[in-house]
Amino acid sequence: MFIYFRPDLKNKAQKNRKQISTPEKKIWYEILSNKKLGYKFLRQKPIEIYILDFYCSKLKLAIEIDGDTHSFQEQYDKNRTQILQKKHNIKVIRYTNHEVMKNIQGVYEDLVEKIKQREKEVSI
Repeated sequence: MFIYFRPDLKNKAQKNRKQISTPEKKIWYEILSNKKLGYKFLRQKPIEIYILDFYCSKLKLAIEIDGDTHSFQEQYDKNRTQILQKKHNIKVIRYTNHEVMKNIQGVYEDLVEKIKQREKEVSI
């Protein structure tokens, strides 16, 4: 199912894919790439007026890796999550840069559990 995105975000998403942060690179290569969790994830997926760090369309699941700047935009992130949830039934999971860099095994285990939950919610 196609979800609308603002056309100008396509180029920005492509640029973001080329300038991936170290934590995003770590979670991508160690957990999300090549269907390691049994699902295809996309990097820097435009949806609506947003670009999601990682997105699985089958699960309607977004994974966001939050750096230091996110502490200054908590309300924006909260509103964004609510819009994605209410309008498109997309669940957003957030991990900090620190969690990814210092506890990738814990992130993996948490994500496996959240995917199991999500499978039940979307009836897979």
